[in-house]
Amino acid sequence: MTPRKSDEQTPVAPGPALSIVLPVYNEAENLPRLHQSILEGVSPLGQSYEILYVDDGSRDAGPQILRELAAADPHVRVLFFKTNFGQTAAISAGIDHARGRVIVTLDADLQNDPHDIPMLVRKLDEGHDVVSGWRRDRQDAKLSRTIPSNVANWLISRVTGLPLHDYGCTLKAYRREVFEEIQLYGEMHRFIPAYAYWAGARVTEVVVRHHRRVAGASKYGLTRTVKVLLDLMTMTFLHSYSTKPIYVFGGFGGVSLGLAGMGGLFVILRRLFMAGDWMSPLILVASVLFIAGIQFILMGLLAEILVRTYHESQGKPTYALREIVGGGPASEPAA
Repeated sequence: MTPRKSDEQTPVAPGPALSIVLPVYNEAENLPRLHQSILEGVSPLGQSYEILYVDDGSRDAGPQILRELAAADPHVRVLFFKTNFGQTAAISAGIDHARGRVIVTLDADLQNDPHDIPMLVRKLDEGHDVVSGWRRDRQDAKLSRTIPSNVANWLISRVTGLPLHDYGCTLKAYRREVFEEIQLYGEMHRFIPAYAYWAGARVTEVVVRHHRRVAGASKYGLTRTVKVLLDLMTMTFLHSYSTKPIYVFGGFGGVSLGLAGMGGLFVILRRLFMAGDWMSPLILVASVLFIAGIQFILMGLLAEILVRTYHESQGKPTYALREIVGGGPASEPAA
């Protein structure tokens, strides 16, 4: 049967081979040199590509510079957030709007080196699904950045079962299929390799260059480490117990009942053999504090589940875009 004219579908232009996603927040001084470095970095690949800058509510001259880059370079698309949603939301937005078969993420502060992109992409061609960068010679303050990061990486590797030296390195390359079952929240972007590994993906790590920040201000601090550890707790809970929460709640309930029984037994024995009072202020205070601690932890975990149910059941992203500027048909290979 010959299809009617209205039934015929217009062919869709194929997407580029490579999408480069960069979260941007107050990096105006770095953007021109960063863009030139990306162009130099992807040139040896000889593949079609696109560059997605995700402006995370910058308050400097960055948005205007990004508009100029989009107007001058058809490879560029810029996603502007209405306000600051954080690095994970920016990476998630870039991934959602990427059209490439391979997606590379990196920071916009010029500490990641775009010239390492071909190495990561070629490593994917060896049969890997995720290639994670390792900043072995890290150019950051040791006390406030490097040492806490090393401790966090060791802990994450132990908990997830995927031994990587540098979960925090944004410079990573992924096959597009990796993101089909992943939703990102909090600071979860650093855990993408672990999510992919749990889903059966082949993950590897390569040493990448790392440079000192020469312009702009760092957005990272010790508080980020605390947030990462809390996200690690959440991720582990959701991975292990999201379909069987009774194991967690039942465990806490068993401990609570056990302590309550021990406390009650202590009071009874003290009353019978030591002529003590039925009521002990110490036991009451300890019981109240213990129960309050359990309630706080369980309410936090329940809230995490509710947030994910809310977003995923309604298909709601964790960001809100104001506009998208630039980007035409799939670009030609880099010259």
